[in-house]
Amino acid sequence: MIDVELLGLAGLRDAPPAGELRSLCAAAAVSRGVDEGHVAVEFVDAARIAELNARHRDRPSPTDVLSFPIDGVEHLAGDGRAELDAVPRELGDVVICPEYTADLREAVVHGMLHLLGMDHERDRGEMLALQDRLLAGDP
Repeated sequence: MIDVELLGLAGLRDAPPAGELRSLCAAAAVSRGVDEGHVAVEFVDAARIAELNARHRDRPSPTDVLSFPIDGVEHLAGDGRAELDAVPRELGDVVICPEYTADLREAVVHGMLHLLGMDHERDRGEMLALQDRLLAGDP
């Protein structure tokens, strides 16, 4: 099971239901071979995401979504090491700035796929194609 903690959602207008966002996170994880773990998704203002973007990417401006993996992508789908496979992974954190996001559903999926090791700046369109399929309900 993918345990999704949503932070800052209550104060957002016109936000998708929490259950839908949790389902999107789980679908993204399962599409990458991860069926257990915990992820925190936090919705923040422009100042906070600009601070995080400056600190972690040396880009002192707001952005739409940032992902911070914790347990490491190489171990997410299980690598046969029983001691790691016996406990749910701490997948990491996804931070989203609604002010810079046109679609919160897309931002959640986008952030999850980055968290799970995908990178649309380096692949041949696979990440964005998978993102579109997940948003369409077709993993």
